[in-house]
Amino acid sequence: MNRDDKKKEVERLKSELGRAGSVFVMAFEKLKVSEDMELRHQIRTAGGRYCVVKNTLAELGAEGTPAGPVLKGLKGPTALAITELSPVGLAKALTAYAKSNPNFTFRAGVVEGRVISLRDISDIALLPSREELLAKVMYLLLSPARGIASTMQAVTRNLASVMDQAVKEGKFQQ
Repeated sequence: MNRDDKKKEVERLKSELGRAGSVFVMAFEKLKVSEDMELRHQIRTAGGRYCVVKNTLAELGAEGTPAGPVLKGLKGPTALAITELSPVGLAKALTAYAKSNPNFTFRAGVVEGRVISLRDISDIALLPSREELLAKVMYLLLSPARGIASTMQAVTRNLASVMDQAVKEGKFQQ
């Protein structure tokens, strides 16, 4: 890479890291090309972007961003998974991939401007997704209305049952 290419790469990283809601830093030694392609696909499916970065350029690009402290002093092959969306989907995809590929490991992460530990990444992966949480909230909001509707339906059903029983016993004869 010549000097101009490096400057462009640093500016691109600075822009991406500035917009990112969450950044996961990973190591991937001895990863096969097919495994790397699978990882890229899973990250894209989860709404994220994946890039392999040079450590010095990543450090320069991260200056002044929330990811700055995490990208200082990195050693070895480094990759970034970046998302502007909810970090839960991306953390789930990365954690599932890490379980099946021992050559892939997490180094650190930044979620909503806060540096998180490796344990926090697995905890985030256990959280329900945004869609699941919205479904639960909607269920809880509709629960009282459903209870009222079933109670009102039970009253009319019971009234009809009593009327039917009265007719069978001949209570309405003139």
